[in-house]
Amino acid sequence: LPDGTVIRRIGVIGHNADDPGVLVGNYHGTPSRGVTVVEGLEERLGDKVRLFYAKGCHKFLDREEPLAQKDDRIAEALTVAEHSDLVIVCVGLDETLEGEEGDTGNAYASGDKEDLLLPLSQRRLMQAVFSVGKPVIVLNFTGSAIDLTNSDERAAAVLQCWYPGGRGGEAIAKILMGDAAPSGKLPVTFYRNEDPLPEFTDYSMKGRTYRYLENEPLYPFGYGLTYGAAEAEDLQVFKKEEGTAVAKIRVKNAGSCPVSDVLQVYVKVKGTELECRNPKLAAFQRIHMLPGSEETVEIVIPERAFTVINEDGIRMHEGSGAEIFAGFGQPDARTEELTGHAALRADLP
Repeated sequence: LPDGTVIRRIGVIGHNADDPGVLVGNYHGTPSRGVTVVEGLEERLGDKVRLFYAKGCHKFLDREEPLAQKDDRIAEALTVAEHSDLVIVCVGLDETLEGEEGDTGNAYASGDKEDLLLPLSQRRLMQAVFSVGKPVIVLNFTGSAIDLTNSDERAAAVLQCWYPGGRGGEAIAKILMGDAAPSGKLPVTFYRNEDPLPEFTDYSMKGRTYRYLENEPLYPFGYGLTYGAAEAEDLQVFKKEEGTAVAKIRVKNAGSCPVSDVLQVYVKVKGTELECRNPKLAAFQRIHMLPGSEETVEIVIPERAFTVINEDGIRMHEGSGAEIFAGFGQPDARTEELTGHAALRADLP
């Protein structure tokens, strides 16, 4: 938000904002206590900030009440947004919408999703809230990748919450209020729905996963921001015994907040057609740095990272060396666009 912004009223909108069921996802036990986003914010804010809540829409149907008109809850969402200094929209799915086929009996029939979009009811709600013109933070609760292009373009921030657990609302409130910093990295690629993906039965892997992806992703595998300002400044790679290597990476925290971030090393073997299209993750290490600090981090790259697999499924050494990349995300254009930092690069004979 702009410097000097005073937040006196926060609007929380969306079915997942106050639904304990969205906290636990699939294959779960029973939490001793469930804390939703609304409850977590109420506990954290106390009487310092006024909190408004509106359900906004049904999770996937076009109306909340069977006898009501279409979009029957959007009016209350607009009222909340108009009277708030900041709006938090909680969207996503739950275990009844992305489970194994037959888990539930709703319009989506569960099982595999038909596309990468949120249900239409939620997309209509978000469009209406964005139109008010207030700063909006989008919280997405899903166990899989969703096309969040509209949020990426229009929201002040996007937080991928997955299914955060019984006290997830408490943890999310701490992140939103700055008591803790987000520091996770995406374990999957977030694709754009408009870019066609191969058929699920196509095992060539062409165009699928970060190693074979040809189109620019919405959010790449390994991507994730934090409140700090970690920067990788220098990379040197040395061979070690038994086919391994070590990457020495000079990093610094150029910001005013402590940093907890994940330094990543990617490898692409040169001189062989058997290598993946894109560099593959070879090693990673979480680092912690105080504001203004600098250090050199050593990460061992295993021998396996310098091998390829032939058509018979045999892992082998082939090629003429390797390209090594290091940074706080993938070595691709989208990561650089999102973070402002290109991955460091070095060659290993």
